[in-house]
Amino acid sequence: MKQIIRAVGAGMLALSMLSLTTGAARADDKVTLGVAIPTADHGFTGGIVWWANKAKADLEKAHPDLKVIVKTAANAPEQANQLQDLVTVNKINALVIFPYESASLTQPVAQVKKKGVYVTVVDRGLTDTSAQDAYVAGDNTAFGKIPAEYLAKALGGKGDIVALRGIPTTLDNERWTAFTGVLKNYPNIKILDAKYANWNRDDAFKVMQDYLTRFKHIDAVWAADDDMAVGVMKAIDQAKRTDIKIVFGGAGSKGMVKNVMDGAPLIQADVSYSPKFIYDAIKLTAEARLKGDKLPPTTIIPSVLITKENAKEFYFPDSPF
Repeated sequence: MKQIIRAVGAGMLALSMLSLTTGAARADDKVTLGVAIPTADHGFTGGIVWWANKAKADLEKAHPDLKVIVKTAANAPEQANQLQDLVTVNKINALVIFPYESASLTQPVAQVKKKGVYVTVVDRGLTDTSAQDAYVAGDNTAFGKIPAEYLAKALGGKGDIVALRGIPTTLDNERWTAFTGVLKNYPNIKILDAKYANWNRDDAFKVMQDYLTRFKHIDAVWAADDDMAVGVMKAIDQAKRTDIKIVFGGAGSKGMVKNVMDGAPLIQADVSYSPKFIYDAIKLTAEARLKGDKLPPTTIIPSVLITKENAKEFYFPDSPF
């Protein structure tokens, strides 16, 4: 797996050297790059904020002609307002944005692009791709497909599942489509319900409490995020339910990976999806724009199954996530 990570990193570095412009490339003397991301309201976004600020520190030190401005937003309207400030006040000529939501941020981002700002969208895609120049994300199809395949095998092709989705975004739709696409091949596995829990522990706790009240038998839970899985586990523990065999989260947080390593009864596996891709997206965009280059339209970072056999390769106890 370490070789895969090195290969991906080398490949992304190579991509940063690549110009895909249709006309003559023009290097900007100075690049002012805005970074618009959600606030650290749960573990994954905490990782996003940490990696974004690390990218700012590392890249400004390496490139004197680069200025990186990091803005965090607690909701979609706040992020939209920040985009206006980044353009009018900070005079950015490049933007890396992790949209708080897909649909509501598409038009504000499109307005930024119309002003001549180069736009890289990360993870939560926009509903209209013409509003962006490049897209960098983890493999959301694998993020949904891998848990479905694992659960189908672990349950022997039959059982009752409940699911907790994230926030209404294109990436959540990709994950859900992939997850349900696999389970269509298993007619004896029934998805009892699927509700949004906003990638949030407290929301997931409430959703899972509702499931436990309504459904007297549940075989497995797909909580499509490790933070939500924490809330799910708390609800199961409080209800003292023993029918549930597996809780499958997602993103490879250090807490969940440690559970996999330690052989926790319900947490048997996870799927990787590191918030470090915000660092990669900022680095790729900054170095490309300093050269007057563009990125490929899409860069996807692989997601893989984490089990007890390979969990040590994904366990980073000093990381924020």
